[in-house]
Amino acid sequence: MKGVWLEDLTWPEAKVRFDRDDVVVIPVAAASRAHGRYLPLGTDTFIARALGQRLIERLPIVVAPVVGFGIHPAYASLAGSQHLRRETFKQLLQEIVDGLHAQGARRIALLYIGTSVEELPGELDDVLVLRAENMSTAAEALIERLDGESASEFETSIVLALAPRSVRPVPSAGPGDPSQATAFKGERLMSAWVDAMAATLSAKWPSLGE
Repeated sequence: MKGVWLEDLTWPEAKVRFDRDDVVVIPVAAASRAHGRYLPLGTDTFIARALGQRLIERLPIVVAPVVGFGIHPAYASLAGSQHLRRETFKQLLQEIVDGLHAQGARRIALLYIGTSVEELPGELDDVLVLRAENMSTAAEALIERLDGESASEFETSIVLALAPRSVRPVPSAGPGDPSQATAFKGERLMSAWVDAMAATLSAKWPSLGE
């Protein structure tokens, strides 16, 4: 394994990683948000953890704990969905990044999974932003219904690939209908996203490929 989860390190080990200028990737994914009637509330975090694991198997990076909140006003009324005000969410990310900078981390990337925020919080112009859903046109070609809805075909396909028992057998129609989702598509999507993310990280910081 080339990389590591930050939470698996001791603080002296983390200091060594920061001092040698390892890239730190911070996944941002809702820990609890509605995804239709057949996917678990933790779908975004589940995907983020899987992507983080695949990235550390590819690159010598440090993946931080998942930031489990986002801006999701459209789902705030649905049971279990957690939503922060835009100002609160921006402040949260700003303080996390500032804290890592103060501890010596200089190269930082934010990995967004299913969040609705469109701009960087505060003064984070030096932070690389990765958005999973926008990483690969090759991945999009696998999907028949790119409807942009929560619990869409791509999310359902990924959960079928990673944890098929998590998908509830609820008949559906309309936006987010999972009838076209397959584990095969989910695995291909994950592979395409990881390839694109690894390429983007290596292009930004060429030393990762050494």
